[in-house]
Amino acid sequence: MTNITPIPAQLPEGSKGARFGRKSAVGDAAKAVSSPWASIVAIVMAILWTIPTIGLFVTSFRNQSDINNTGWWHGLFGPFTLDNYKQALNGAGNPTNALSNFFVNSIVIVIPSVLLPLLLASLAAYAFAWIKFPFRDWLFVGVFALQIVPLQIALVPLTLMFQDVGLGGSYWSLWLSHTAFALPLAVYLLHNFMKEIPGSLLEAARVDGAGHVRIFFQVVLPLIVPALAAFGIFQFLWVWNDLLVALTMLGGAPENAPLTMALNQLQGNWGSQWYLVSAGAFISIIIPVVVFLALQRYFVRGLLAGGTKG
Repeated sequence: MTNITPIPAQLPEGSKGARFGRKSAVGDAAKAVSSPWASIVAIVMAILWTIPTIGLFVTSFRNQSDINNTGWWHGLFGPFTLDNYKQALNGAGNPTNALSNFFVNSIVIVIPSVLLPLLLASLAAYAFAWIKFPFRDWLFVGVFALQIVPLQIALVPLTLMFQDVGLGGSYWSLWLSHTAFALPLAVYLLHNFMKEIPGSLLEAARVDGAGHVRIFFQVVLPLIVPALAAFGIFQFLWVWNDLLVALTMLGGAPENAPLTMALNQLQGNWGSQWYLVSAGAFISIIIPVVVFLALQRYFVRGLLAGGTKG
């Protein structure tokens, strides 16, 4: 009698075996990522990525003669000097090139450019998530689709519009531009986070007589702090490091120029003085690093909002 080996039937999509197969695939992927070889590759990539930054950091504490005669690795153990940072902040004898003034301009630009989109996007996200109105879904899709529009397309029309209304070259042109460019992504992220809030919390607030304003500020807003912090970090880094929007909107006006515009212009004046250029670069890094380290615990949690729902 011939032995016939039975062919296992294909498991349906929702069966226990299918779920087990998916879990096994996820488990294999997790093991591959957490393997010692993956850790070694990640460490090597991190070291290679960090070496140029370390070189720039060491260069910022060396004098010009040492920079011209030896490589940056020769200065790992000294001698060091803080005169580079003092000269960069004071403009190296030229007050118009003092980075301290441009540093203040960057702070004046970045704070409203972060707070305005956070406020407007949180209000819009609450409306899309919990208020029923005509064409709500279509409007949300339209807002989300705006993310694919390159900001370079809108820069020239916005610049002309701001000049027509008398805002050209002012802080308002930068605040409104950064707010408009940030709203689509902010609304999308905050909307996904708000949809994970249990509806029973909002219903309980309505039973107690709370309206939408009270529910938003007393119930929803405290619960979306991780998402607000995550997008706040993202927007802060974008605005602080921006050069294109500032250069277009301000037209090279030095009185309102941020730190990035100053460094871009001063490279021509300090091109042969690497000790000043490197010091100026690290002056521009200080604030973003402090902000990121202070709020990093919220960053991944806020960006992954909605990823585990279902």
